[in-house]
Amino acid sequence: MSEIRVMPIILLDDLVVYPNCNYTISLEDEKDISAIKAAMGDDNYIAIANAEDFEKGIIENNIYRIVTVCKIKNAMRGLDSGVKLAVKGVERAYVDTITRNDEFSVCAIESVVEFNSEDEEKTSACLDILKDLFSKYRGVTPFIQPVLISEVKKCDDIGKLSDILADKIVSKMKSKRDILDETDVYERAVKLIGYIEAEIERANIKNEIAIKAKEKIDEAQKEFFLREELKVIQEELGDKSGVGEEIANYKKKMEELKLPSYAVEKLESEFKKLKRANSATPDSSMIRDYIENVLALPWSKMSVECKSLKKAEKILNKEHYGLEKVKERILEYLAVRMKVKNPNAPILCLFGPPGVGKTSIAKSVAKALGREYVRMSLGGISDEAEIRGHRRTYLGSMPGRIMNALKQAGTSNPLILLDEIDKLGRDYKGDPSAALLEVLDGEQNINFRDNYIEMPYDLSHCLFFCTANSLDTIPAPLRDRMEIVELSSYTTEEKYHIASDYLIPKHLEANGLEKGDLKFKKEAIYDIIEGYTREAGVRGLERNIGKVCRKALKQIMDEEKTSVNITSKNLSEYLGKRIFRPESINSENEVGICKGLAWTAVGGTTLDVEVNIIKGKGSYKITGNVGKVMEESYNAALSYIRANSEELGVDIDFDKTDVHIHIPEGATPKDGPSAGITMATAMISAMTKTPIRADVAMTGEISIRGKVMPIGGLKEKVLAAKRAGVKKVILPIDNAPDLEEIPEYGKEDIQFVLASKMSDVLTNSLVK
Repeated sequence: MSEIRVMPIILLDDLVVYPNCNYTISLEDEKDISAIKAAMGDDNYIAIANAEDFEKGIIENNIYRIVTVCKIKNAMRGLDSGVKLAVKGVERAYVDTITRNDEFSVCAIESVVEFNSEDEEKTSACLDILKDLFSKYRGVTPFIQPVLISEVKKCDDIGKLSDILADKIVSKMKSKRDILDETDVYERAVKLIGYIEAEIERANIKNEIAIKAKEKIDEAQKEFFLREELKVIQEELGDKSGVGEEIANYKKKMEELKLPSYAVEKLESEFKKLKRANSATPDSSMIRDYIENVLALPWSKMSVECKSLKKAEKILNKEHYGLEKVKERILEYLAVRMKVKNPNAPILCLFGPPGVGKTSIAKSVAKALGREYVRMSLGGISDEAEIRGHRRTYLGSMPGRIMNALKQAGTSNPLILLDEIDKLGRDYKGDPSAALLEVLDGEQNINFRDNYIEMPYDLSHCLFFCTANSLDTIPAPLRDRMEIVELSSYTTEEKYHIASDYLIPKHLEANGLEKGDLKFKKEAIYDIIEGYTREAGVRGLERNIGKVCRKALKQIMDEEKTSVNITSKNLSEYLGKRIFRPESINSENEVGICKGLAWTAVGGTTLDVEVNIIKGKGSYKITGNVGKVMEESYNAALSYIRANSEELGVDIDFDKTDVHIHIPEGATPKDGPSAGITMATAMISAMTKTPIRADVAMTGEISIRGKVMPIGGLKEKVLAAKRAGVKKVILPIDNAPDLEEIPEYGKEDIQFVLASKMSDVLTNSLVK
């Protein structure tokens, strides 16, 4: 057993120290510096160790058990308060114990006894292999020190040679530790042979990459020199700017486009400017941009238009359910365009609430005609230059959106959808809606002039469609140039067919489900429509169907089911609790409560109007977040009642009676000219103590003389009454033609009363 010695120990992170090798180490930690001072004050020997986790420091269970005992040759204090330490590795040693004090750590070590497990012949062969591999390594690696070459040639000790080569050649920390921990010199050499071969392979790969990179650089330099030579040749031939070939390419493209004469003249003048311009100045770049933008326009390119009206009708019916009047108007529009060569047709504006299919209808029309389709969103645009383009007075100017739409389409007769035309802004930069007047006027757009292009461009071949959610925000001159085609909200029945025929197959495919994997029962689809969505379109319905499909797919994969059925009973497992309660009529006839019908952006709804008559000072108030129009309806109804109180059987002192009319759901804003007869009926009921039939709903405006005036949105209102279970609907006599628009299923089991005056309303609503 060898002698146990005690000496200071330091820990290194990224360096493995071997015996017989010299090192210069930079140290900054004060504990390491204290350990060096202690070693130099004793016998100049210090132990250098590595750890599995450097951050944990010198702990017995953390450091590797074999360390290297080193002789300190020199230690110098640096300018940065650190120490440069020069050491030479002496021997391997086992660490027995470690003692830590306040300044540094001390270890008790025992020298490692190295041995050779093989005979001299194998050892000699191994030595020769190591030297041969070193020669190969020299061949693929530059910058090997001559001292190392000489040292390897002279060395005949396989253990010493292994340490020297491991220190200089092996790069991976784990491999270096593997060599240091091996006490059998023959096994150490065998391991090292494998590591050196890996390093030679790595060096070969690096060299190969470097050669390829150099070849690419040489190729780029060659191209650069050739271009410089070409410039010199062009200068000698008189083309000093070097743009002759570039202009020739522009002219070739110009001939292919068959530009009008004024455009050819304009570009020829730009070519002359380009020749005179210095290529290093911004002017040259601006001229090039202008030429390229003009040549990017599809001056004479046209799509071959389909002339089959039946095909157009088939595509519209296939891609959109319902919307019969809208489809009929679009087919009439297309019929005229197919028959007349250059029709001065109006611009169609598809108007309706979100999600009813305005954008997709325009896309279907483009598909039916065989035209390119470009959607141009106008929401939030407040700069006129966005439409007309920027003038070529500064760097970065560009064409407007109309010109860019034509570039995108690649033809001069695309269908351009001006989406959200009602959301145009207006500020100090101009009025974009005014710029659109020229675009959408068939008499003017034949010579549309973009500020950037500076030449007339014929837009009469383009087919413009617009979409809007509201007509109030569209300026009157712009609205005058468009024909409004209204898309009303979908009925429940229409939503059911859209869901079953279009949305469910679409989401089954999108989520990787087959038709038999997931089945929706009819009542479940109706429950999604009425209990989880309240909208005019079908976007919310589509989101909920997608949600069900995703959850069903996960259930099939988790529980290994073959299929899932969605019914009314298990629908809440996929979509949570019902969001909207179904509308219903009152359970019994009541005094002072009358059911009205209202139109909203998401369809029709029923509306209860409640009235209380209280002793007071003759004040009258209306609550429930109502607008000015409903307040006027209330005042008109009250004026009618006071003027006809004797005939109506109202026996109250109006000067000593307070009338409070309330419309529930105060958080929801309510306004519109259709609640007059509802308010009047509720007030007369409260004042005469006469109950109102629970199964009756009504809509209509009232004049102060008791005349019932017409309203809008009758289709949506009647369908809302149908959903609520209403048996009788009272409506103005002037709205009789509108009953034809209501689908047959919406009129089943409902009696319609056409009222011309208030007495007709009271006769059919009050309990006699």
